[in-house]
Amino acid sequence: MANMKRITGYTIYNAEQQRRTVRNDLPEFYPDLPEKKYDIIYADPPWDYGGKLQFDKSSKSADKIDLNRNIFISSANFKYPTVKTKDIKKIPVQEIAKDDCLLFMWVTNPHLAQGIELGQAWGFDYKTVAFVWDKMVHNPGQYTLSYCELCLVFKKGRIPRPRGARNIKQLVRVPRAEHSEKPLQVLENIEKMFPTQDKIELFARNKPIGWDVWGLDIRESYEETEVTHNVQQSVKGEVQ
Repeated sequence: MANMKRITGYTIYNAEQQRRTVRNDLPEFYPDLPEKKYDIIYADPPWDYGGKLQFDKSSKSADKIDLNRNIFISSANFKYPTVKTKDIKKIPVQEIAKDDCLLFMWVTNPHLAQGIELGQAWGFDYKTVAFVWDKMVHNPGQYTLSYCELCLVFKKGRIPRPRGARNIKQLVRVPRAEHSEKPLQVLENIEKMFPTQDKIELFARNKPIGWDVWGLDIRESYEETEVTHNVQQSVKGEVQ
């Protein structure tokens, strides 16, 4: 134990860790986007951290524990292929967006600026923060303890009509699960807001009922995740 090199969350990968890192360029790793156009696009991009370790309490391996800090450390690169922002911009998302379209995009806190740039590169204007996910457990950060992750909303043209629920709360308090897995409640809330629109999830893992999906990590069985609020009724008279 005395000779064991201690790894902290602020160290850069050594040569072996760099070798194990999975980082892909686009577009050759990803399938073609659908030819269909959508009113609602929901995306969780595989942000690249440039080889830096991240604090991650979802990692349970004993060899990834920082005993001095009593936390777990991990990296997105070890769990799924990450992609540099300049390469994510190459995905022609603008080609599947209708003239009136909303983009809901997850950004990690260090990638807030890159997230806004990405939305603009895809042909959207940044509007506001749609959802704030309180993970109910903190990760130590460089400046403050990190509890939350943001889902931004971008707009192209006008807000798609007809509108559904107008009383959706911004704050979502759901304990974190697997690494990078986002709370189903956010997808359900988008469904409530826009129940009749054509919707697609990019970089998806499961296939929600009524949604199209695209990405590398979709289960082969395509077991559909039931959205608990699956409203399919028209809402009339809504104003942008």
